[in-house]
Amino acid sequence: MEFSIKQSSPENQRSACVVLGVFEGGQLSPAAHIFDKAADHQLSRLVARGDMTGKSGSTTMLHTLPGVTAERVLLVGLGKIEEFDAKRFLDMLRATFAALQKSICKDAALYLSDLAVIARDETWKINQIVLLAAESAYQCDQLKSKPADKPLLRKILLGCAKKPGNAAQTAIVQASAIAHGMKLAKDLGNLPGNICTPTYLAEQSTKLASEHKLKVTILEEKDMGKLCMHSLLSVTRGSREPAKLITLEYRGADKKQKPVVLVGKGLTFDSGGISLKPGAEMDEMKYDMCGAASVLGTMLAIAKMSLNLNVIAVIPSSENMPDGAASRPGDIVKSMAGLTIEILNTDAEGRLILCDALTYAARFEPDTVIDIATLTGACVIALGGVASGLFSNQDALAKELADAGEYANDKAWHMPLWDEYQSQLDSNFADMQNIGGRAAGSVTAACFLSRFTKDYRWAHLDIAGTAWKSGKDKGSTGRPVPLLARYLINRANAKGA
Repeated sequence: MEFSIKQSSPENQRSACVVLGVFEGGQLSPAAHIFDKAADHQLSRLVARGDMTGKSGSTTMLHTLPGVTAERVLLVGLGKIEEFDAKRFLDMLRATFAALQKSICKDAALYLSDLAVIARDETWKINQIVLLAAESAYQCDQLKSKPADKPLLRKILLGCAKKPGNAAQTAIVQASAIAHGMKLAKDLGNLPGNICTPTYLAEQSTKLASEHKLKVTILEEKDMGKLCMHSLLSVTRGSREPAKLITLEYRGADKKQKPVVLVGKGLTFDSGGISLKPGAEMDEMKYDMCGAASVLGTMLAIAKMSLNLNVIAVIPSSENMPDGAASRPGDIVKSMAGLTIEILNTDAEGRLILCDALTYAARFEPDTVIDIATLTGACVIALGGVASGLFSNQDALAKELADAGEYANDKAWHMPLWDEYQSQLDSNFADMQNIGGRAAGSVTAACFLSRFTKDYRWAHLDIAGTAWKSGKDKGSTGRPVPLLARYLINRANAKGA
């Protein structure tokens, strides 16, 4: 899908469809008022008859109106003008793109970015228009024998009353890049485990590196063994698929600038191992690599933006399968950091691969490390599918990430990481155990990771509730690519300033 923005008047815009807003009570938006005057007041007559009330999310498609050049006009309800906030703007956009995707329009001109939204700026509006347009067009049917027809809508113009400045043009470029990153994350997440293996992730990382001039390094199991990554290797013992440790390096700034390291959990299928999961919905454990997928999507986005920043991706990838060689409950392994771990539950495997990856990340002398993982069911119970769990060893970093998520409409909630929880990981036989019991499960998982991140600024995003949807809308969401991309954009802007 192609996006552009330019100064134009809606009545003169040649397009398959012009999209205009109507507030509840019949008040036309400024662009709709101009259009209505040129169209012999057809819009105001329609409103007066009650055919368009302006109720939030309502739509009405009109055809061949006099005095204008567009073939169609789509009126979309905005709700009450005094209540037109971010939520109602997003609801309006979803209704808009749902109507456009059902139509036969190949292009559309949207006069929506000029609308005044409570506590939101132009850049935010442009970002959300682009991302929700891309979301409405997303399909995952490449493995079907007869894929569905591709959406007709190909081009979207954002019309505005004033000539757009550099910030608006930049917003289009950045939002388009984020949309591409989200698509990659969704595509990888939605692939089944028999296709998206650790080897496949390594191949896709290599392809991404070659297309966008990134440096890629793939460590094999023998390499990990030499680095004493016995915690990571304990997870892959029951699988016939070899584990991989994938590193991608994006160097967009001076070599002296310390990088941000993104660590993505890449469990391409998680059966639970010997601590086998229940059979119901186990198919969704193909999504246990969505942390890795989101990191790859973010790397694609920042490469397309040519962001002035150094960013490194570290992706530990394996399967977790039951086998005669698989780790047993009660086994003790030594991590790369030299700490010993008693494995009481083999289904708490994400932290076992992440801890070695977090130790490995220190060799890049990072400014900041952020790990992203579908880590705990406890986080789903705590926050549902609305917000990702956010933990950090620095409150300032947590705030930066939470603010980025709020702006990007990809929310995260700052959770506690207090010392009082650490004792739940005490073991009689090793330095720690890999579970802390049912109470505060997402917190104790983060506490486990925190023991391997004492040498740098670190944050952990538990995306178990936000990385994918179940039920009739089953599929990867592409989160938290928007949050991560916005955080990195903010950092690049701060460095530039």
